[in-house]
Amino acid sequence: MDGDGTQAGYDLEFLRAITGAVGVPVVASGGAGKLDDFYRAVKEGGASILLAASVLHYRILSIRQIKEYLHEMGVPVSL
Repeated sequence: MDGDGTQAGYDLEFLRAITGAVGVPVVASGGAGKLDDFYRAVKEGGASILLAASVLHYRILSIRQIKEYLHEMGVPVSL
């Protein structure tokens, strides 16, 4: 969450450490700035849930864009 508002991407190293240590779904939070950040949080970080704020509040991306991108990349999402 230290990356909140930075739009510099999720902290994948930290996310991997958490997802590797626990057996429950993990939320990626803080830093999403582009579509690839969401994909990498799932595929590289192991996140089960993705949070986004700035990119949505400032209308940089829409929820629909994010979901469609993830769907195209093979990540299961509800459309």
